[in-house]
Amino acid sequence: MTQTVDIVVIGGGIAGISAAAALAEHTTVRLLEAETQLGQHATGRSAAVFILNYGNATLRALNALSYPALAGGLLGNSVLSPRGELLVATVQSLPALEAYLDGSEGVERITPDEARKMVPVLRRESLVAASYEEQALGIDVDQLLQGCLRLFKSRGGQVETNAPVQALEQTGDGWRIETPKGSIHAKIVVNAAGAWADKIAALAGVKPIGLQPMRRSAVIMPMPANLDAYKHWPLFASAAEDWYAKPEATGLMISPGDEDPVEAQDIYPDDMVLAEGLYRFEQMVDLPIVRPSHSWAGLRSFVPDRSPVCGFDQEATGFFWLAGQGGYGVQTSPALTALTVSLCTEQTTDFPADLTAALSPARFGSTVN
Repeated sequence: MTQTVDIVVIGGGIAGISAAAALAEHTTVRLLEAETQLGQHATGRSAAVFILNYGNATLRALNALSYPALAGGLLGNSVLSPRGELLVATVQSLPALEAYLDGSEGVERITPDEARKMVPVLRRESLVAASYEEQALGIDVDQLLQGCLRLFKSRGGQVETNAPVQALEQTGDGWRIETPKGSIHAKIVVNAAGAWADKIAALAGVKPIGLQPMRRSAVIMPMPANLDAYKHWPLFASAAEDWYAKPEATGLMISPGDEDPVEAQDIYPDDMVLAEGLYRFEQMVDLPIVRPSHSWAGLRSFVPDRSPVCGFDQEATGFFWLAGQGGYGVQTSPALTALTVSLCTEQTTDFPADLTAALSPARFGSTVN
């Protein structure tokens, strides 16, 4: 027996669940997740920071639009907390810092000595410049994900886990979606499948958008007992984006800032990539590098212009793209959700027209072959 809903959302990461929760206020929605739990891949492995100046101009606009929702407008309480971001530059990475500062808002240029007051383990002889962004904030990703899930269910939304899409066929009045749990008919399919979004499109006979998953790795390194104050340090990073570190309760999270192209999969870290990243980090800090307590990797998926894709496919009626968020999916989810709802429910909106065009799959012309 085929069940019928207005919209099926494919993918239970933060993009999918936040869009589903908002759509459920207006129509009937079913969310399908291939894994046993929501947010298992990119969302669950996020660095969990909100940085207003992170990304290209399109992403920075999305960041600004998303801030009020994350600060309490969505769930009634803020999922943000103070953190700060300190960027440090060597002679070689100074041009990268200057490029970041160009057009940034709320970022203060500070001296190397001021940077060392914030993070005392930085090597003074290696530093030539630094900047600090106070508005860089921590995000409680689990609180956001679970809050959206509760909101979705309270609005009558239904979640199916262990429900990978096996077939996706366009019908005369919508789409038929086959999963191991049965068949569903929907007027609209929202493709929020993260690194698998082009694979979902292939099942539907829809042209891909050229999505490329990239591996991003990280470790947790225990800190010396006499450095307990590290928990109050800001996130600190190389201006060249070849490492960053963030205080966590159990140690210092360190990432080599890798972006290695891979196939969509349940990704694991590469030991050599981690070793090279830890070496770069070690050159900038006076800190003993000890064996990490654990390591992991996640996927950041980009299209060539590195901006998200949000909008109806130009050739397949009722097929909606919500993909290509890269490493910005958590912090941009409220803005992308707002656009998704306005387009899928045909509501009038004050969402900027130029930003809508910058996100639309129509920017690829006849899409990517």
